[in-house]
Amino acid sequence: MHQESPIQRRKTRQIYVGKVAVGGDALISVQSMTNTETCDVAATVTQIRRLEAVGADIIRVSVPSMEAAKAFKAIRAQVETPLVADIHFDHRIALQVMENGVDGLRINPGNIGSLDKTRLVVEVARDKGISIRIGVNAGSLEKDIHEKYGEPTPEALVESALRHASILDELNFHDVEISVKASDIFLAVDAYRLLSRQVDYPLHLGITEAGGLRSGTVKSAIGLGLLLREGIGDTIRISLAADPVEEIRVGFDILKSLHLRQKGINLIACPSCSRQEFDVINTTNALELRFEDILEPMDVSIIGCVVNGIGEAKEADIGLAGGDKRSILYYRGKQVDRIVNQNIVDVLEKRVRAEIAERVAGRNEA
Repeated sequence: MHQESPIQRRKTRQIYVGKVAVGGDALISVQSMTNTETCDVAATVTQIRRLEAVGADIIRVSVPSMEAAKAFKAIRAQVETPLVADIHFDHRIALQVMENGVDGLRINPGNIGSLDKTRLVVEVARDKGISIRIGVNAGSLEKDIHEKYGEPTPEALVESALRHASILDELNFHDVEISVKASDIFLAVDAYRLLSRQVDYPLHLGITEAGGLRSGTVKSAIGLGLLLREGIGDTIRISLAADPVEEIRVGFDILKSLHLRQKGINLIACPSCSRQEFDVINTTNALELRFEDILEPMDVSIIGCVVNGIGEAKEADIGLAGGDKRSILYYRGKQVDRIVNQNIVDVLEKRVRAEIAERVAGRNEA
C-alpha cells in the first residue's frame, strides 16, 4: 500500500527545465548524464533513449566543444526528454547550444568569461525560457576561495555558489538552481544544509564521484537520504561509475524508500533463511529483470514463508507468502490463490501486468 511521506519539503521557488518543473510543489525529479562521445550522435541518442525507457526526467549532456554543440542539434531532434548542456569556460558554446534547442544549462557564470559575455548568455536564456544550474564541485573550487579556506569546506562551497548566483542576480535572472557537490558525504551534506538556509533556489542534490555501482549507491543513499529526510532537495542525480541507467534506477529507489516518489515496481523481498519454501533470491532477481520496463507504481511482496509473509502480502498490492510446494497469493489484501512454487515467477509477472492493464484501462475510461 502506498503511504504518504512524513517529510515536509523545504519551500523553494519553481523553475522549469523544458517541461519538467523543479522546486516549489513539483515532484523531485531524477536525472542522469550521458557518458558517450557527444559528437557520436547515434550512440548518444541510443543512450538517451535507454534512460528515457527507465523513467529519466532530465538528462545532462556534456558539450565541451563547438563541434559537440552542433551535434547537440541532431541529438535534440531525436529525443523527448528535457536536455541540459554541461558547459565550462566558453560562453560561445552556451550561445550555440541554446540555438540548438537545449532546455537547461549547467554553467558557473564566473567561469565563462567577462560579465559582458555572461550577460549575452543570460539574455538568450531569458528570451528562450532556458534555466541555469550553478554547479559547484569540491574538486574545482576557485583558487582564491581554496586559498581562503585551505581546503574544500562547506563554507567554501557555499561561498562559491553564492558568488556565481550573485552574478545572475545582478543580471536579474532567477530561473536558477544550485548544486554544491562533494565526494565526501559529510562535506556535501553540510554544504547543502548551509546553503538551504541562505537561498530559496531549488537545489540539485548529488554525492559527486560516489564510486562504482555498489559503493556509489551506498554513499548516495546515505548522503541524499539525510538531506531528503530534512526536506532539502528538488532534483537528484546519482553519480556512479556504472551504466547511467543504473543511476536512474537507484534514484527512484531512494525516492521510493522515502515515499517521495513512486515509479515502477517496489519489490519487498526477504533475505531468505532455512524457513523459505522456495528460492527467494533467484525469484526476486528474475522478477526484477522482468519488471524493468514497468513504470507504473506497485508494491509486490515476495516472502519465503508464512512467518512475515502473510502480513507483508496483505499490505502489498500483490503479495506472496511461501508455503510447502504451493505458496499463498494475495491480491489487494485478500488471499486469492495458491501457486505451485515452480511457477511463481511466471504467475506473478502475469498478475502484475494484468493489474497494470486494468489500472490503465480505468484511467482511460475516466
